[in-house]
Amino acid sequence: MTTTTVSRDTGADGRPSTTRTRLAALARAELTLLGRNRNALFIAAVMPLLMVVLLRSSLRGLDPKVLAIGAGPATLVGGTGMILLVVVYMSLTSSLVARREELVLKRLRTGEASDTEILVGAALPAAAISLAQCAVLVAAGVTALGADAPARPDLLLLGLVAAVVLLAGLGALTTTITRTVESAGLTTLPLFLVSSFGSGLFVPRETLPGLAADLSELLPLSGVMEFVRAGWLGTAHAGNLLTAALHTVAWGVVTGWAVRRRFRWEPRR
Repeated sequence: MTTTTVSRDTGADGRPSTTRTRLAALARAELTLLGRNRNALFIAAVMPLLMVVLLRSSLRGLDPKVLAIGAGPATLVGGTGMILLVVVYMSLTSSLVARREELVLKRLRTGEASDTEILVGAALPAAAISLAQCAVLVAAGVTALGADAPARPDLLLLGLVAAVVLLAGLGALTTTITRTVESAGLTTLPLFLVSSFGSGLFVPRETLPGLAADLSELLPLSGVMEFVRAGWLGTAHAGNLLTAALHTVAWGVVTGWAVRRRFRWEPRR
């Protein structure tokens, strides 16, 4: 007589449950919820591109000496950073807060997915949308803005991936001081502003006054934006890229440690 046992690590369809299948299921569920929320979908999919258009029109009137690069390249570098900040950081923070307040995160922890898988699965749609929008920006920059293609696509891609990972962690960390979805716009604003003006999105950090340049180097996005700028313009030296890589890794380690210790899986009652 033979007996058939069903492993606890199987999905609803009977196939083995693996990290890949769990991440796919979590990402698919998050994408479905995003599609049902028109406001969140607009912020993630449309607003970043509108901001790039506004950025382009505002940079046209500035003196190229102030930008240190032309308006077209400045739009592409700054637009890339803007997309990453809005889609990954701000949208993911709001999404995680909403799932926490609705007790979705608490329920997910009772399943097979680990804490890391839950957070990564929630971040995958934002990561995919941001990378797709950056690809659209590259195409638009070459065709509509008359800019050159990225000088170092490998560095640009490396900077984008590093930025997505770091901003996803920072978004998860920001939820610890964000009580409601409505307040996410306020709690994410400080990093958005200091990164926009201090991490080289529009103006190279080297053009800032001495103390401001030194302080801006310590900002979370300064390292990844060095790779983004080098990818678009091909201007960075090996020493600068090594410093930027170490800076990014340090911020990533600190952010990951803080998320593990501080992230809240259910609302405060």
